[in-house]
Amino acid sequence: MVALVRTVAYLGLEARAIEVQCQVAPGLPRFSVVGLPDKAVGESRERVQAALSAMGLALPPKRITINLSPADLPKEGSHYDLPIALALLAAMGVTDAEQLIEWVAVGELALDARIVSSPGVLLAAIHASEAELGLICPRAQGAEARWASGVPVIAAPDLASLLNHLKGTQRLPEPEPGEVEKAPPGPDLKRVKGQETAKRALEIAAAGSHNLLMVGPPGAGKSLLASCLPGILPQLSPAEALEVSMVQSVAGTLQEGRISRQRPFRAPHHSASMAALTGGGLRVKPGEVSLAHLGVLFLDELPEFQRPVLDSLRQPLETGHVDVARANAHVTFPARVQPALHVN
Repeated sequence: MVALVRTVAYLGLEARAIEVQCQVAPGLPRFSVVGLPDKAVGESRERVQAALSAMGLALPPKRITINLSPADLPKEGSHYDLPIALALLAAMGVTDAEQLIEWVAVGELALDARIVSSPGVLLAAIHASEAELGLICPRAQGAEARWASGVPVIAAPDLASLLNHLKGTQRLPEPEPGEVEKAPPGPDLKRVKGQETAKRALEIAAAGSHNLLMVGPPGAGKSLLASCLPGILPQLSPAEALEVSMVQSVAGTLQEGRISRQRPFRAPHHSASMAALTGGGLRVKPGEVSLAHLGVLFLDELPEFQRPVLDSLRQPLETGHVDVARANAHVTFPARVQPALHVN
């Protein structure tokens, strides 16, 4: 018997459908995961086995094969733990395999069978909504998943509670949508004494979404003026707030499903690398220019940044998105920002 569970792979702000296929067949005992898994996915074997052991379940002494389809797409991240565990339990006959076809599952497993948070749940919820499926996710991220309208969400604290809910012996509460976070108090233009010309330039830049270059001697108040810019920008619309939250979800910085209507403000240090500013890494993550999407990117002490790092910002500032190309991935992140540059 082959059991199927749906999950997703993250490519930038796109969630691509993945099938987790599990076969339990006679043969020498073995537990293998195939389908181009990275190290985090390969290690899920140990986490799944320990989680099942914590529930009092032992793996059958047979050949267990997990296939992540399509097999030619690299799989990264710990959110494959939960779908692998559910596929294995379905193949063992512990839960109903037909019932799981209607759900998309994401989440990392702890050794004691708790389901813990993993990045990208909001993208998975939007994908499930488009495919008219439900979503199974960690309880800590249920509020985040509820932002995708019309998605049935099961937010489970642990694997045992999830199985009882699927069997109908226990009812997990429906998660509430996350709160719209109030903008924290920040720098205000009222704090700036004098500098009427500079404040007027700041207002014009905010009104027209213009780039801003501030030149002057140290102590003139350039950094303070730049930090006041988000406070005079209009709030994000609901659609824009969701778009910004999707970037934060992929980066793993969206806390408890709270979505903010305040425009982001990012001020990277001048020693930041090209990957930190534009995105990249072994597991591709959005950089500062994407985390500042629809907000302000403040480059303090502009001449101190490395020349290649500044050159890498040309294309994102012109096109409004950044393309990150790696040997095993090619992803696109949004990057429509309002740059504020500080030069002494």
